[in-house]
Amino acid sequence: MDNLYLLNSVWIMLGAILVIFMQGGFILLEAGSTRMKNAGHIAGKTMFTFGIASLVFWAVGYGFIFGENGNFFIGWSDFFYSGDEVEGSTYSTAVFFVFQLAFAGISLAVAFGGFAERAKLSVYLVFALLFSITVYPVVAHWIWGGGWLAEHGKQDFAGSTVVHLTGAMAALAATILLKPRVGKYNADGTANNLSGHNQVFTALGVLILWVGWFGFNAGSTLGVENGFFGYIALNTTLAAAAGAISALLISWVVFGKSDVPTMLNGALAGLVAITASCAFVETWASVIIGLVAGILVFYSARFFEKRKIDDPIYVLSVHGVAGVWGTLSTGLFASPELATVGHAGLLYGGGFTQLWVQFMGVTVSAAYAFSVSFVILYVMKKVMKELRVTEEQERVGLDLSEHGSYGYPEALFMKEQIDEVNGMDTPLKVNRGYSPYQLGKQR
Repeated sequence: MDNLYLLNSVWIMLGAILVIFMQGGFILLEAGSTRMKNAGHIAGKTMFTFGIASLVFWAVGYGFIFGENGNFFIGWSDFFYSGDEVEGSTYSTAVFFVFQLAFAGISLAVAFGGFAERAKLSVYLVFALLFSITVYPVVAHWIWGGGWLAEHGKQDFAGSTVVHLTGAMAALAATILLKPRVGKYNADGTANNLSGHNQVFTALGVLILWVGWFGFNAGSTLGVENGFFGYIALNTTLAAAAGAISALLISWVVFGKSDVPTMLNGALAGLVAITASCAFVETWASVIIGLVAGILVFYSARFFEKRKIDDPIYVLSVHGVAGVWGTLSTGLFASPELATVGHAGLLYGGGFTQLWVQFMGVTVSAAYAFSVSFVILYVMKKVMKELRVTEEQERVGLDLSEHGSYGYPEALFMKEQIDEVNGMDTPLKVNRGYSPYQLGKQR
């Protein structure tokens, strides 16, 4: 066992840890961007569904993606992965398995952004199982596992299409079938801003995701030789920075005030966009990719809202639209020296060849992920009678209606405290009759 094998294995394991830690970023991002009455539910279902994704990936997901006896559509071996090492590999294949498992979990977390604040816990359970079997592994095999898009030279270094667009298309199917949250739209079609309860949580979640993205992108080198992971990390952070700045500036110009959530979404959009191209483009191109992603996320969020597609944490814009742009961008900016997969981009004299491959890959992958996810959810709705909680349960909050407790317990006990004050011989009298959530909001 040589030193390079050990170093590569440690590097991939570090990348896997960073990507798994991104689940913590998703918890803070989604909880902070939604209302307090759902915070505990969001944290719990994220951990619960990552557990499901992990077991399914071990049982069949890894085999469907990387199985040796497969075809253009799906792999077919290594089910119930045993951890056996492959002779001649330059890194531990068990570590590679954990790294790829982390990616599968992220795609599922992206998809669940479209379920936020209204789906039953049982829906998360069943969809996590079926998505992890029939949706993510298929697209991943097409591009990363030697499938038909890989044969065409599809460039997606770390997953703008495989992970992010796939998850976003599942989220789109969910938002259509679940319909908007109670109170999101007025009778005349205008939208209300159902603000998240904690921008600090949201910002901290984005920072954790930003750091985790170094594992996502730089870790995908699967080795330390030549130090190329440093170059990928540089492109990654430049795109994120450019996305944050362009999103903040465009919101400032349009609104007259700089919008913090838009800026945070711009950073994420830059990260999503550069994920496909981080190993194939020069540094100046990564800045352009991030700048465009930040502007796109601002306008696409408003586009979906006007069409009554209720996307609580902007999954469709951040992971969908930015994922499409990032994948297409390699067809423009991939340099001849860096394009180890496929061909150089249009701006480097490569013609439209790679741009067409990227367009084809985005279109087919998105259509597959959306259609299969829609069918899964539609059948689930028929079998389970309903995908979303009742209006009363939604108004009370999923913490209480699905779990019987609050993520913020003090909100639950406030009513008892008020009743105690009202029963005392004191001039202070507090209004009765509020729900625990309303009391928590007042506080």
